[in-house]
Amino acid sequence: MTARRFTRLFSPVDLRGHVLRNRIVFGAHTTNMAVGGLPTERHAAYYAERALGGAAMVVVEPMPVHAAAVLTRGNFRHGDDAVIPHFRKVTDAIKEHGAVAIQQLYHIGSHGDQDNAFHPAWSPSGMPSYHDSDGSHAMTEAEIEETITGFVEAARRCRDAGFDGVEIWAAYHGLVDQFWTPWSNHRDDRWGGSLENRTRFSREILARIRKTCGEDFIIGLAVNDEPDVQVALQREAIAEIIERHDRAEMIDYVTCGSGSYFDFYKLMPTFLYPEKLGADLAATLKGVVRHALVTAESHIRTPDNGETVLGQGQADLVSIVRGQIADPHLANKAREGRAEDIRGCLSCNQMCWGRRSRDYWISCVVNPSTGREAEWGGDRFTPAPRRKSVLVVGGGPAGLEAARVSAERGHRVVLAEASSQLGGAYRLAGLQPRRAQITDLIDWYERQLMKLQVEIRLNAYLDADEVIAEAADEIILATGSLPPETGFQKAMPHLVTLPGLENGGVHSTEEIMARQARPGKRVIVLDEGGNWKGCGTAWKLAEDGHEVTLVTPDPMVGKELQRTTADFPLRRTLAGLGVRFIVESAITGWSGTSVTVQSFLDGGETEVAADTLVFATANRAENSLALALLERGVQFREIGDGAAPRQAPYAIYDGRRAGLEL
Repeated sequence: MTARRFTRLFSPVDLRGHVLRNRIVFGAHTTNMAVGGLPTERHAAYYAERALGGAAMVVVEPMPVHAAAVLTRGNFRHGDDAVIPHFRKVTDAIKEHGAVAIQQLYHIGSHGDQDNAFHPAWSPSGMPSYHDSDGSHAMTEAEIEETITGFVEAARRCRDAGFDGVEIWAAYHGLVDQFWTPWSNHRDDRWGGSLENRTRFSREILARIRKTCGEDFIIGLAVNDEPDVQVALQREAIAEIIERHDRAEMIDYVTCGSGSYFDFYKLMPTFLYPEKLGADLAATLKGVVRHALVTAESHIRTPDNGETVLGQGQADLVSIVRGQIADPHLANKAREGRAEDIRGCLSCNQMCWGRRSRDYWISCVVNPSTGREAEWGGDRFTPAPRRKSVLVVGGGPAGLEAARVSAERGHRVVLAEASSQLGGAYRLAGLQPRRAQITDLIDWYERQLMKLQVEIRLNAYLDADEVIAEAADEIILATGSLPPETGFQKAMPHLVTLPGLENGGVHSTEEIMARQARPGKRVIVLDEGGNWKGCGTAWKLAEDGHEVTLVTPDPMVGKELQRTTADFPLRRTLAGLGVRFIVESAITGWSGTSVTVQSFLDGGETEVAADTLVFATANRAENSLALALLERGVQFREIGDGAAPRQAPYAIYDGRRAGLEL
């Protein structure tokens, strides 16, 4: 197969005297890694890995410019020169590998977080927060000046720390956007009313940064596309604002994202949304700027996406964020004609935004070295001190990663999988609607294992004697998990087995997705996890024409998906397919033709007619092989669901760690 050439993606471009070696940006996002408000070795290694991987420009996560702007536990210190030497380590690490280093500066305005800031949120006109339930403080003229000074001083610190420039956050209806937007700016002084007045805040910030930081300092601006919200600035209005700033040569580039605090779900769009969401606004701005470069951002996952956007003239640069979180060497692999070796982002948000939303530092489902570059040596592998023979039993995500990493380090690896395909139950997840990126990942593993000359044995169920007969130096068990088949629900701990289970017609989500069961027309899905296991199966059933009722003990469907910003788009999709929701309830019995549903709110019971009952509950570990080997005194490592049933990121983490420890 002929390797794809990305001629536009890998053409250099000048940005205010700095030559970008290609058109790929690793854009700003909150890693939440700061300790005591200071960047750490974790930061430096994280960003350095993406620069080493070929990104032309790295935009370090946002720095709050004022006490009113603090949003997360991991935010950097505002207003403190103590950050400068710590950031110098970050910029040195980025520049050492040939990338331009930028830092984003932000102020959230009315959308503050009191749990972290403990400071009144400041805004142009005292509008309410769309981040929490609080209101904000309408800024005085003195406070506006104080905030502008905060931006300028933050930019000065960036310059002193070795950054090549800053990106001013005017996106997502943050403070700058709040001044621009008539809905949120009701001022009748020189900061509100006319477009000239509403843009005065941003123009003052940019002009003063230029004066303070010098002519060779890059100044960018981040904006967003929000066509579905009536009060948000639309593309034509944003274009008029950007043209005004560009005409005065106040900005060197502008980055175009999607979503906002009005519609947070599109801000970091999951696979429920189309790709290349930032390209339309970028194309609009390309038509009005004469000086600034235009960067398309938002759900541009792959080099193919980037080449398409550039080839259609929609942008000058592309920001691939989650794609480079998943594979920090994405740029180099594409440049070298090895796009098939890129580990693809799943657009799931589970460990990047999902961990950030819980106020942890970010990681990645498919790449557990993300956030651990400093301790694991990045997304690269050092040869093992001694070459060993390694037997991996089980070809799910944990076994695949363990086999790959072991082989990358030089070991001779045999991977034995009991079924006819690799991927385990994770492959079934990839059969749910719009989740084919999971099967793409499994295909990627197969390609990598073939290149690494891993011996793959399919339909190879091994018992303890057969494992011992292999005489491997190291044994890794990744035997997975199985559904319990008892109908047990955590919400009903006294019901060890569901009454009526013997009536038949009760199946696991695994049986449904593997087509090992024929569900009837009316299907009840009991979803105890509030995640894709149950919700994605319900979606698949509804898409296939079944009448689906989803019962959950949680107060909403998809509760655990809130952290990934997938919950509301999913519920909207399910509702559009006619799925009925019953929340804060459990199932107390099954007759074969109906379920008895008990409400937690009033204790009342309701009969719901159904032909099939599907359970999405916690699995049990399939550890029979581990127990048999223990009886024989055989040493092994147990990873993934065989150790404890969990979700994919923890299985892949287990596999990576096992391979590194050999």
